[in-house]
Formats: sequence, C-alpha cells, structure tokens
Amino acid sequence: MRRHFVTGLRANRINGLRYCAPLLWAALLAGVVGGLEVGGRTQQRQAGGEERAEQDYQNMTSGERAASTRAFLGLGAIPDKAAALRGATHFAQNCGACHGKDARGAMGPSLVTSDLVLTDEHGQQLSAFLKKGRPEKGMPAFATLSHQQMIDITEFLHLQVENVANRGSYKMLNILVGNALNGKAYVEARCMTSHTAETFAHIASKFRSPEQLQRNWIWPARYGTLTAKVKTPEGTFSGWLKQISDFRITLVDRSGKTHTIDRGPGVDVQMSDRLAGHQEIIMTLANDDMHDVTSYLETLK
Repeated sequence: MRRHFVTGLRANRINGLRYCAPLLWAALLAGVVGGLEVGGRTQQRQAGGEERAEQDYQNMTSGERAASTRAFLGLGAIPDKAAALRGATHFAQNCGACHGKDARGAMGPSLVTSDLVLTDEHGQQLSAFLKKGRPEKGMPAFATLSHQQMIDITEFLHLQVENVANRGSYKMLNILVGNALNGKAYVEARCMTSHTAETFAHIASKFRSPEQLQRNWIWPARYGTLTAKVKTPEGTFSGWLKQISDFRITLVDRSGKTHTIDRGPGVDVQMSDRLAGHQEIIMTLANDDMHDVTSYLETLK
C-alpha cells in the first residue's frame, strides 16, 4: 500500500515539480499561530502545533531536514550516490547531448520532470526502457549498456530529481559576511527600544548555526506573542491569543486555562503583538543590514 501511495505522489508531481517543490517547502515552514482580523476580514489559523512543528523543523540538522522533506514529498528511496556518480559518466556519454549534462534538458526534454523517471522503482522501469528506447521519437536503444550501467544511470537521474525537489537537503554557505560593528550600531538604534541588553546576552549560543540565528532574529517564533485583553460585562480576561473570529475569541491565560468569549455587545477586544517591531523591520531591512546584524549577534556567545 505504501509503495503505491508513494508512486501516486510522484505521478501527481510530474507536470509541476519545479513549481510545487518551493511551495511545499513553504508549507513545511508555515504555521503562524492564532488569528487576526485584517481590514474587516477574518483569518483563522490553528494555534500552537504548527508553530512548534516549524521550530522543530528549523532546529533539525540538514540531514534531518532532508529526510523530513523526503517523507513529506514522497520521494521514495534515497538515491545511491556512489552509483549516481558512476551513472553521471554513462549519462554524459550516452544521453547528455540531448538531455543536458544534469538531465535538465537540451535538444531533448528535461528528465527531472519525466513521468517515467518519477515513477521508476530502483531502475526496473527505466532499465527496460533504455534497452528498447523510443526510436519513433528519436530516442535510440542502448542495448549495449550493461545492466549495472543502466541502473547507475537511473540512480543518477533520481539524484537529479532529489537535488531539485528536496529543498531540505540544501546546505547554507557561510553567511557571516557582514560588518559586526555596523550590526551593533543597527541593533542599538533599532532594537533597544523594545529589548534590553539581557535579550542579546549569549544569544548566539542559543542557536545551532548562524543561519538559524539569522532566521530567528528576523522573524522569531510567533507562538504566544499575540496577546489580548477582553473586557466583558462579567469581567476582564487576558492571555495569549489562540483564535479569533467575528463571533468569538479564545484566550489562554497564564495558568493555562482557556477562555472562549462571544463577541457581542459590551465586549471590547484589545490585541497586542510583541513582534510588531520585527514586522516593521522586515519592511525596510536591507541585505547589508541583515548580514551586519547576524555577524554582530554571532559574536554574542
């Protein structure tokens, strides 16, 4: 059952793989907690679980992220990199002129989005296809290739799909390219109105890598940052915002108790977002400022 399910997922990606992969990556990293009323329209989002899942994903190693993304996309077996390396040579000699050295397409079509490649299981379909070819469409047969060479070519092709689809396997290069002194000046000018020096004490030691540090200072975890005070005829309730709509609001107070309040006459809702300052920064944050601040914060260990 699992094998057929995974194969079906592959087939569904055939025509839109290059577009779906970034969207799926965005979905993996999505998960804004709570809800907001914006311009009179109501946006409701599930609270808590998605935010924690986002943080868990961000805190994974690159290998763990790749495995998680692989499972999410239904990419099947991990390509054999040793076989793919051998297959790269065979592919270049026999297929590269038509399909490009990375199978992205040249005179012939890209094989990264080929249904035959995406639905192949360990070379079973592809090796049979390579033996026969498709002469009527200009695809010659490669009957002289050994079975192992064909398997190596299929592993090479699966690795190309992996490289395109699995965004979790991407590795960050060195991002500490900014000026730490300029970053310090930026923090003192833009951040100290909302934070104290204790906020930044040893901040770099709280994150596994500079890219995690950069991601989190630009847009920290939203879990629990939206708060509200609701005044009703029965009393006043305060806590972090779990959900809000035109009809009711749900809060969780400091004791962990949940309060759901109907938004009727005499009910006044005041909301506060601790990340409002970060929202403002994002709108004007320059690339140099981002690198400068990250380089400065990385010195605070």
